[in-house]
Amino acid sequence: MTHPLPLPQIALLVACASLGAMAPPGAFAQPASLPGEVTKSVRIQRTAEPPVIDGVMNEEIWLRAPIIDDLHQVNPVEYGEPSERTEVRVLYGRDALYVGARLYDSEPARINARVLRQNQPIGSDDRFFVHIDPFNTRRGGYAFGVNANGVRYDGIYEGPTDRQFDWDGIWQAAASIDEQGWVVEIEIPFKTISFDPRADRWWMNFTRNIERKNESIAWMSRNRRTDLSSMGEIRGISQIEQGRGLDIVPTASVRERRAIGAIPANSAMEPSLDVFYKVTPQLNASLTVNTDFSAVDVDSRQVNLTRFSLFFPEQRDFFLQDVDIFQFGRLEQDGRPFFSRRLGISRTGQEVPLDFGGKLSGRVGRFDVGALAVRQEAYGDVDATTAFVGRVAANVLEESSVGMIVTQGDPRSNLDNTVGGVDFRYLNSRFAGGRGLEGVAWFQQSDSEALDGDDTALGFRVNVPSNTGLRGGFGMTRIEENYNPALGFVRRTGIEQIRFNVGHTWRPGSGPVRTLFSGIDYDRIDYLDTGEIQSEGLRFRAVDLNLNSQDSFGLSWSRDREGLRRPFRISGGIVIEPGLYTFDTIDLSFRAGNQRAAGGGVFLNSGNFYDGERIGTGTFFNWRPSRHFRTNVSYQYNEIDLRGGSFVTRIARVTLEAVFSSTLSWINLIQYDNVSETIGINSRLHWIPRAGREAFLVLNHNLADPERDNSFVSSFSELTLKYSYTFRF
Repeated sequence: MTHPLPLPQIALLVACASLGAMAPPGAFAQPASLPGEVTKSVRIQRTAEPPVIDGVMNEEIWLRAPIIDDLHQVNPVEYGEPSERTEVRVLYGRDALYVGARLYDSEPARINARVLRQNQPIGSDDRFFVHIDPFNTRRGGYAFGVNANGVRYDGIYEGPTDRQFDWDGIWQAAASIDEQGWVVEIEIPFKTISFDPRADRWWMNFTRNIERKNESIAWMSRNRRTDLSSMGEIRGISQIEQGRGLDIVPTASVRERRAIGAIPANSAMEPSLDVFYKVTPQLNASLTVNTDFSAVDVDSRQVNLTRFSLFFPEQRDFFLQDVDIFQFGRLEQDGRPFFSRRLGISRTGQEVPLDFGGKLSGRVGRFDVGALAVRQEAYGDVDATTAFVGRVAANVLEESSVGMIVTQGDPRSNLDNTVGGVDFRYLNSRFAGGRGLEGVAWFQQSDSEALDGDDTALGFRVNVPSNTGLRGGFGMTRIEENYNPALGFVRRTGIEQIRFNVGHTWRPGSGPVRTLFSGIDYDRIDYLDTGEIQSEGLRFRAVDLNLNSQDSFGLSWSRDREGLRRPFRISGGIVIEPGLYTFDTIDLSFRAGNQRAAGGGVFLNSGNFYDGERIGTGTFFNWRPSRHFRTNVSYQYNEIDLRGGSFVTRIARVTLEAVFSSTLSWINLIQYDNVSETIGINSRLHWIPRAGREAFLVLNHNLADPERDNSFVSSFSELTLKYSYTFRF
């Protein structure tokens, strides 16, 4: 298939028509008025004296705040009456927004509150979230969550429906459990968020989860979604301030590295500085000097059984701030023109120091704008590099945008590289039958030294997502051979890809089953020059079963085809010869609900693999006897038997957490894989006396088995002490 794609606008219309044709008569019928269509509104009051954030909510000012208590079930029965009452109160002052909630519970002794470490995911606990769109565009915003231990967990919206929970803001929260249930108090400083200063209203939502009942509750929802597409109106906000909008964050790190083999000993004290300034309430400027990433979480080990690159997500705070601004084409992995892990990390995964970096990001009128420049030190045979990314997008229609991006620089070579792209992102959250309609079309072109022509990439995708009933999607991507995003991510070039999925979710409404999903996913990738198959996958998801107990079960069958043009060395000396291979696989999975003190899951797959067979298994086990201790053990195993030989892959991971209080924790991670024959130990003592202040004591120690005779010796050892303090003006 070497024909060009049709115009993106035509492609979107054709795809939408195809999805409509798949639906049975009446599948997209919409009642005259859905409960989620009615926009709720409340006027909040201003307070001169801020409440004390202690999780008690006994100040008189809370009694003057209007009560929001008309929340409803989202699951199991949307718009049904909640099993427990919830009362929310909202106030604001000159400097901050205050939210207090009384979460009644008839059995307070059974409230799930096992997470005590700050910024840890709280999805296994009873929790309360505040969702805020302070721009009134339903395109960007924030989510602030708290569990019954007062543990904070926050995220930023990357568009109307997607959230990035690696973002970390400075705000305060406290909670307490009593004989009536639990209480939470939240303070969100206006210095922490961006907002439209001209607006006298914000879109907001409040959600609650009662974990032991597997029940979710919200103020607003639509089709069981509680994102920016379904929010209520908070009116009366005026004359709020961010001060000077200046955060200065100095950091000091002391590092001690042992001399092991060819690695020399090294002792260093390295200061670094981050400065954040709000040019306007909606526009942020930041500067980083001698950036320190020593306390970043360690990547999870992966074993690659494909001939394409693996993808590791970004975890560094500097790049995560305003990450939504730099999103392009809703691309999750392949074809991304900008992927921040290209900066400060070499091809072999080693850290490369960043001398300085600057970023300007935010909103100006109806435009989202972002500019990023980073200076990376020289390493190996690669010279020092200055990389630049620029992004602008205009909000159009009610929930859509059109934008462009440009990147310049190659941090992994000495060659010049530039990429430019345009994208159109469409969203209609009020599509027929309570569903939404999502679409995207994008085009990019790279200009790389030593590469001439065949350097474009383009694609489109349309989805009709739904948590109930029919859902589906269709997309196409075309990436030419010389397309080279040096600051982005791409695994395959010279290909054309077609993707299609359709499925149906049933909700019985009674009995032990919460949802039952069945569907088909199809993906085909062809070589552009010949039209031959590079990869093809057909997956029949026969059963995806979720129970009211939160246990889940899955059974699927897949047929894959792989077209190899050249020999593929998969492991050691085992080589798979060129040819077209077809293999079938059956996958079986079981996962226990994570609301229990002990839980886990098992995953099995068996079938053909290229010219042989493969049996794979994975398992994990969680144990949380109290909120002060938790452990997780996971193990992955693959046994592969091919004509050229047989091999086994293993990955083991153990996490041990001792959480002394909500401000002090000791986290230990041990990982092993038999491909690199390396044991990695990461031990972190983490102290957070208050949001915006933290200290780390981090030990990284590797043991290697170069002779592969189970005789492990130290190959790397480094101890780092780091402290940072945020000064706010």
